[in-house]
Amino acid sequence: MSDAVVPHKAETSPRGGDLSSAGWLRRTLDSDLFYSFRQSKLTMIAAAVTVLFFLLAIFASVLSVQDPFDPAQLQLINSRIPPLWEADGQSPYLLGTDEQGRDVLSAILYGMRVSLVVGVLGVLFSGALGILLGLIAGYVGGAVDSLIMRIADVQLTFPAILIALLVNGVAKSVFGNRLDAISMLVVLVFAIGLSFWVQYARTVRGSVLVEKNKDYVAAAQLIGLPAPVIMLRHVLPNTTGPIMVIATINLALAIITEATLSFLGVGLPDTMPSLGTLIRIGNNYLFSGEWWIVAFPGIALAALILSINLLGDWLRDALNPKLR
Repeated sequence: MSDAVVPHKAETSPRGGDLSSAGWLRRTLDSDLFYSFRQSKLTMIAAAVTVLFFLLAIFASVLSVQDPFDPAQLQLINSRIPPLWEADGQSPYLLGTDEQGRDVLSAILYGMRVSLVVGVLGVLFSGALGILLGLIAGYVGGAVDSLIMRIADVQLTFPAILIALLVNGVAKSVFGNRLDAISMLVVLVFAIGLSFWVQYARTVRGSVLVEKNKDYVAAAQLIGLPAPVIMLRHVLPNTTGPIMVIATINLALAIITEATLSFLGVGLPDTMPSLGTLIRIGNNYLFSGEWWIVAFPGIALAALILSINLLGDWLRDALNPKLR
C-alpha cells in the first residue's frame, strides 16, 4: 500500500484563526485599520515620507559623500560652498557645505539618524516607564495609586522641555567634562524619557481600572495567576491602541525636544550633530548669506515632524470607536 499524501493544514489558533504569516497578512489587509489607511491619501503620503526618512537615516553611510563625524575627511578649503545649482556650487556637494567643510546633505542624513535614535529610544524608555507605573497604579490601587498619580500631577505642571533641561543640567553638574558624545546621547534619552512618561501612565491606569473588574481578570485570579502575569498578559493588550497613538505623537515631540536642547547648546556636541545642532550652527551664518546651512536641516526637521504628526492624527482617529 502506498503512503497517503496528507495535505498540509495551516496552523490555527484556539478560536479558529490562521496563525501563519499568510493568514496574518490577509487579516491585516482586510482590517478596518488598513482600509482607513488606504482611504486617506494624505496619510499614505505621510507614511511614505516617514519610511523614506528612516531609510535615509539607516543607509546614511552608503548615501553620503563623506562622514561628517570624521574630522579627517573635512577640509576648511571646502567651507561655505553654496548648493550645486548656484554659480559657485561644486560637485559633489549637492546642498553645499557648512563652515567646517561638511557636506550639508551628508550632515543631514547623519544628523537625522542621531535625532531618530534619540527620539525612538526616548519614546521606548518613557513608554516602558509609564506603562509599568500605570499598570501598578491601576491594579494595586490605594496609597500606591495615589502616590504615583500625585507625582504625575506635579510633573504635568512643568513643560517637558524644562524637565529635560533639569535632568540634562544635573547630569552635567555631576559628571562635568567626563561626558562624551555617547554619554550625552544617553543623558538626552533619559531626560526625554522622564519628560513624557506621564501620558502613558495615566492612560494605562484608566484602562486598567476598567479592565480589572471584568470576568476574565477574576478568572485569572481564581486559577492562581500572579499579578504581574495578569497585568502583562491579560490587561496590557487591551491598552495597545491608546499606547500606539501616544507613542507616535510622542516620537515627534521627542525629536522636537532633542532638537530644542541641541539648538540651545545643551544637547549633542558639534562632533556628533543632530538636526537641532545643525540648525544652531547654521543660524550663526544666516545673516551672512550662507542660508543653506540652516535652511535645509530646518526643512528636513519640519518635514519629519509633520509626517509623523499626520500619522499620529490618523492613528488616533482610526482607533477611536466613536468615529467608526
